[in-house]
Amino acid sequence: MCAIERMQTITLTMPPERIALFKAIVESYDNLATLRTDDPQQHHLKLYFSPELLSEIEALLDSLHPDFVISRIATD
Repeated sequence: MCAIERMQTITLTMPPERIALFKAIVESYDNLATLRTDDPQQHHLKLYFSPELLSEIEALLDSLHPDFVISRIATD
């Protein structure tokens, strides 16, 4: 299994004017997560991270939610 197959993901959306700052914040944490655009037209983003970091990711999203109006997108 390659490294990308072991990664966990969360798909989310937020107002487009907040995306660049959100990306900078998330990626400023060394080796926590990487943010990629999943659907540019819908402003869907995908966070990639190691499964053992899920609690840290959840805490970060919870702390940033009020300022970024983060909504999770259900995936299959």
